[in-house]
Amino acid sequence: MSDIELAPIITTRRDESIGFLQGLLSKGLGWARKYSLFMYPYATACCAMEYMSVASSRHDIARFGAEYPRFSPRQADLLMVVGTINQKQAPILKRVYEQMTEPKWVVSFGVCASSGGFYDNYAVLQGIDRILPVDVYIPGCPPRPEQVLDGLMLLQDKIQRQVHRIGRMVEDRPGPLTPPLATPR
Repeated sequence: MSDIELAPIITTRRDESIGFLQGLLSKGLGWARKYSLFMYPYATACCAMEYMSVASSRHDIARFGAEYPRFSPRQADLLMVVGTINQKQAPILKRVYEQMTEPKWVVSFGVCASSGGFYDNYAVLQGIDRILPVDVYIPGCPPRPEQVLDGLMLLQDKIQRQVHRIGRMVEDRPGPLTPPLATPR
């Protein structure tokens, strides 16, 4: 081991206060993002009816901050893939995902979106995780509205636990952080 690895890293009070402020701001951003989900429903099959029932007054998805579905990917940060996805739809779904704003999350709704369901053939995509990173899987054929709300609460917990970075800080060596870099446009 080198001497650098054995020596403790000394931080100043400024570094500690910046870390504390960034942690506090990260928690605040997590709380705000948790309750302001703008979803884009990509509904294709029978699970779409269960998705519609989640928005009804009995289950009321608005309690969780996901009230208004956005039908433009540029206004959404949560992609809910509801139902069966065919191979011909996969590039379209990927394009929708790429057009969404950052940070973005994906929920796989139902067994067909999660694993292809009982359609074990060449025409159906055997799980959307082959083309998109999935944050929460909601099982069921079709899943009950209570399961959807549980999946949404799991996603909210995941969003709140994330470390939200403020600015772009670059660390060139162990020790204090250097100021953000200017990005060329």
